Amino acid sequence: MAEEQPHTAQEQDINPWSVEGARDENGEVVAINYEAICRKWNTSIIDDKLLERFEKVTGHKPHRWLRRGLFFSHRDFDRILTLYERGEPFFLYTGRGPSTGSLHLGHTIPLQFTKWLQDVFDVPLVFMLTDDEKALFKDSITFEDAMHFAMENAKDIIALGFDLKKTFIYSDLKYVSNHFLMNAWEFGKLVTFNQVRGAFGFNESTNIGRIFFPSLQCVAAFATSYPEIWKDEPSTERTQEIANIQCLIPMGIDQDPYFRLLRDNAHRMRFPSPKPALIHSKFLTALQGAGGKMSSSDPNSAIFMTDTPKQIKTKINKYAFSGGQVSIEDHRRLGGNPDVDVSYVYLTYFEEDDAKLEEIYKNYKSGELLTGELKKMTIEVLQEYVAAFQEKRKEVTDELLAAYMKPRKLEWKGNPNPVPAPAPAIRTKKESA
Repeated sequence: MAEEQPHTAQEQDINPWSVEGARDENGEVVAINYEAICRKWNTSIIDDKLLERFEKVTGHKPHRWLRRGLFFSHRDFDRILTLYERGEPFFLYTGRGPSTGSLHLGHTIPLQFTKWLQDVFDVPLVFMLTDDEKALFKDSITFEDAMHFAMENAKDIIALGFDLKKTFIYSDLKYVSNHFLMNAWEFGKLVTFNQVRGAFGFNESTNIGRIFFPSLQCVAAFATSYPEIWKDEPSTERTQEIANIQCLIPMGIDQDPYFRLLRDNAHRMRFPSPKPALIHSKFLTALQGAGGKMSSSDPNSAIFMTDTPKQIKTKINKYAFSGGQVSIEDHRRLGGNPDVDVSYVYLTYFEEDDAKLEEIYKNYKSGELLTGELKKMTIEVLQEYVAAFQEKRKEVTDELLAAYMKPRKLEWKGNPNPVPAPAPAIRTKKESA
């Protein structure tokens, strides 16, 4: 009999195209360490002080995903609050890489949060469908497939409720030209191969399409890439006035490498733009539990927004990792572990009531609440969420899709009660000496 080889501990691997948790010395997958990511990438934790400032400046209670630490990290979000407080313009940018014809539950988290930010701040949003990226990075997807998926995903995105007047959705394969492409080429001229290799792990065998793509995803954060959305008569040339408009990008933290590259180089453009601000989400755990995220490529890891109530029930009951004990007797005596239980983790996203969620946590940990009962709660919450989405999705016509994807001037109001920036102090002759 062959001798079993010892396992080697393995660090977690987080990048824009895959997410893998670490493995311990026994080969077991462990939960993703978000604090380690923040330290490695030098991002800032969203703390109580920042949330208090958010509520003071906007007049809105922080979203439950902020309160619960599910959006947990940022770069310069405090600067966005200052811009909003002063009534100065900024815009939102996020995206979706269309690899299938349907979103899954995990995809909707940053999108729903982006919609909430759009509603709170009353600002324009540009939504990038990276159909080019999916065809470049997945050999099984053709450019025609990717464009088809993009149109289907765009309808899903619309069904989430984004405001048509202040939302522009676009496909890279259809829209990218003119100022956008000029920005991409200029940015590409500034960035060396060594920089993209360091950010993404590219090598001499990487195709040149993949090497250039980061330029496109990065310059989507430049206001000058969208001349149509700012004025009735868009300028035929890029201008510094438009370039000065700040961008806020809500996203999964795996996308951060793109925007570190951008933040390092945005000031070098002919019309320099501010470094984009970023706000990062955790990953919605795969049904199988710690160490992975929901993935379209593994149907058994995900709840899709096209799933029926029966499919949702089956997936949760069959695949959702449990933090309960092996028997009811042991569970009553020892209690469960809600921190690793996938059903409970999903409730932290989709259960609105903080007090109810806290009670579920306490009862499951004490053993009063059984695994089957917890799964039943989660099934009902997810069935309701997906069913409501599906009703909205039926209302999205080709004509409505075309309206969202038409380049045009967007309409927004921003802060209705801005506080002017304090005037600079006047220095006396004595102070100037």
